[in-house]
Amino acid sequence: MSDFVLLLLRWTHVLGACTLIGTGAGIAFFMLMAHRSGDVRVIAHTARIVVIADMLFTASAVVVQPITGTLLAMGLGWPLATPWIGASIGLYLLIGAFWLPVLWMQAKMRDLAMAAMAADEPLPATYHRLFRWWFAFGFPAFGAILLIVWLMLARPAL
Repeated sequence: MSDFVLLLLRWTHVLGACTLIGTGAGIAFFMLMAHRSGDVRVIAHTARIVVIADMLFTASAVVVQPITGTLLAMGLGWPLATPWIGASIGLYLLIGAFWLPVLWMQAKMRDLAMAAMAADEPLPATYHRLFRWWFAFGFPAFGAILLIVWLMLARPAL
């Protein structure tokens, strides 16, 4: 594999990681701030945008990361069984186990907030329960992605 292709793969992989971290942190921040406002209209609007952003940006990066990571490892001669790569793959799968339910929760919270707004009613208890789960799921997922970035940079001998 040429140096140019390896550089392009590395660049794409790093941009994907930045997208995952940035979009994840941004979505969490804006959703939390909207929730804290207590304004059903703000929550409904923010949840609608959050669902779009997650599907557009996060989902794209979720697809790109394993492809670029695998090609980069192969191009550099690093077996996927290398311990830090294996740990990164395991953490990536763990993140997915938290992210997929979060997608559903966000869409459901959006729908509940939109319905409450249309009916000029407060948010139902289901929304608040989903929000607590959504918030809780963010901590292990975000911690895992930070750990993956550390593994990629440090490449420790595990």
